[in-house]
Amino acid sequence: MSLSQILTPSIQKAIQALFDVTVDKIEFQTTRKEFEGDITMVIFPLLKVIKSNPVELGNKIGNYLVENLPEVTRFNVVSGFLNIVISDGYYLNFFNGIKDNTKFGYVTPNPDDKAIMVEYSSPNTNKPLHLGHVRNNLLGYSVAEIIKASGKKVYKTQIINDRGIHICKSMLAWEKFGNGETPESTGLKGDKLVGKYYVEFDKAYKAEINQLIESGKTEEEAKKQAPIIIEAQEMLKKWESGDEKVITLWKMMNQWVYDGFATTYTNLGVNFDKYYYESNTYLLGKDVVQVGLDKGVFEKDPDGSVWIDLTDEGLDRKIVLRSDGTAVYMTQDIGTAIQRVKDMPDVGGMVYTVGNEQDYHFKVLFLILKKLGFDWASSLYHLSYGMVDLPSGKMKSREGTVVDADDLMQDMTDTAQQISEDLGKLDSYSPEEKAKLYKTIGLGALKYYILKVDPKKRILFNPEESVDFAGNTGPFIQYTYARIQSIIRKSDFDFSEQTNTEELHEKEKELVKQIELFPEVIQNAAQNHSPALIANYTYDLVKEYNSFYQSVHILGEVDLTKKIFRVQLSQKVAEVIKSAFTLLGIEVPERM
Repeated sequence: MSLSQILTPSIQKAIQALFDVTVDKIEFQTTRKEFEGDITMVIFPLLKVIKSNPVELGNKIGNYLVENLPEVTRFNVVSGFLNIVISDGYYLNFFNGIKDNTKFGYVTPNPDDKAIMVEYSSPNTNKPLHLGHVRNNLLGYSVAEIIKASGKKVYKTQIINDRGIHICKSMLAWEKFGNGETPESTGLKGDKLVGKYYVEFDKAYKAEINQLIESGKTEEEAKKQAPIIIEAQEMLKKWESGDEKVITLWKMMNQWVYDGFATTYTNLGVNFDKYYYESNTYLLGKDVVQVGLDKGVFEKDPDGSVWIDLTDEGLDRKIVLRSDGTAVYMTQDIGTAIQRVKDMPDVGGMVYTVGNEQDYHFKVLFLILKKLGFDWASSLYHLSYGMVDLPSGKMKSREGTVVDADDLMQDMTDTAQQISEDLGKLDSYSPEEKAKLYKTIGLGALKYYILKVDPKKRILFNPEESVDFAGNTGPFIQYTYARIQSIIRKSDFDFSEQTNTEELHEKEKELVKQIELFPEVIQNAAQNHSPALIANYTYDLVKEYNSFYQSVHILGEVDLTKKIFRVQLSQKVAEVIKSAFTLLGIEVPERM
């Protein structure tokens, strides 16, 4: 039971006894650093129902709590805020209650509750994953893990965009220029080989456009009449009609990409429970259009196209079926959402991890599904995120100037190696241990740097800055974890038994208070779909621990009771760091 849960009924009793008033909700906040107190009650809301000045009101409630609640030792009132000081005994009892719970903060899902499906990654099969995909994957995976830790069943999924003109561009370029190259013959990962031909197509297309412009065509005419784009469009038509040769080529090249993606996902540390493919879903939703027409949700224009009018909702008219009967992306997304609930009937909500350029699309999608009458439509969420920029500028896939995800991870590992070697603390490590540590630090730096930022904000990613062993970085937190493991290894005495130390050092109390916040932080992060709340909580915990570490003796403490408690407290901090970082998909090293 949290401190606010303990205090609330006693404060409600106090208000009832002192003023004969019943209140349903008590508002708390963290006590500001400049005032004494462990938790602060906000008095202002009570002034609406109790005629008193805030200082007098605060003093009366404070005195009642000191007299009637053993956890409260003293208080002070500053303007409309009641700062409450909690006894050391409360924090000791709390700590002893959770010190052996390695899953502290996590809630076990109720098997009867509805599940949440989290969609992320969802790449195209014409190019490798890049830095933008990295943010998407890290966010989606972390949000899924956080929602799971908050007590929900979670399915991780993606829809792979494996069809369309962009796929045909890579296929056609490979046919024209590839000379039968394969991942095996070139030593290239399959996704990189296919991406290479996407770039080759663009080069050839631009060359043809320039030739046509030189022969007197306008740029717009040249773009439409370039032979290679006409061939790609023909290939798409053949794919749609089931042409055996095109389908065989499509399957072969897509498999190269899937194999390449699998390696990247493994290295990045993300996974999925179910895959959807656009080639299987692009016709879904057309049957729902008729249902929408029957319900009056959609309307048909004279040319036969079908629309939904959302102007009353502050949006616009949106097409859901073209006049020739072909579907649009919106139709497909409607059908895919419905199909997912059919596939997994326990799904009661979905989270879509998609960049903020699609904000409008998801507003419309969610509104359509609500109007169609699906009860789960009220539990849909667009995890909208900002783009990732580099100091060198924006990325462009067609020109081959993207930051490749595999290269980025290797660069981060190399950077971690360089900094670690400069620090010169790894002499006793084997080559294998060093390699694993460099990867742990490098990927930890990358993931933390991206996840500590609120998803909605744009990121300027600076690799060197992220692998800093000081400040709000992954390596700084990993180093603190490793430092605690060193303390535990050096503890040559039994520290497993519960201690009954009489009072807490100020730094011990602050550390226990920070640990106590962890379950609430998980719930808030799940509710707000924000790994940044977990990341920055962990940084605050580590800062608090380092202050504790600098202020008190741990293994050098002469009082055995205090020494045991401080090792236990250190161990618990390490457990919480590890739990929090697990939710972010980050590993922690035992030694650094």
